[in-house]
Amino acid sequence: MSLIRRTAQKNKTMLMKTGSYYLIHICVAALVAYAVTGNLWASLTLSLLEPTVQAVAFFFHEKAWERAARRNAAEAAALQGA
Repeated sequence: MSLIRRTAQKNKTMLMKTGSYYLIHICVAALVAYAVTGNLWASLTLSLLEPTVQAVAFFFHEKAWERAARRNAAEAAALQGA
């Protein structure tokens, strides 16, 4: 199995969460960009670019929080075992 497929399978729930967040973010960004610019093409461009970058950042943000939680749990377990 490829690395990408294993990573996707391992992070299936987080990727689904990221995807739903992405869709909501696109809708909100499009409405805000249109309200500010009054230009449909500019609002569509902005609404696709910015949430795409945010979705990638969100995925790595969640991974960092998971890693911190695992580290804290390991430290707590080590303290109890000492």
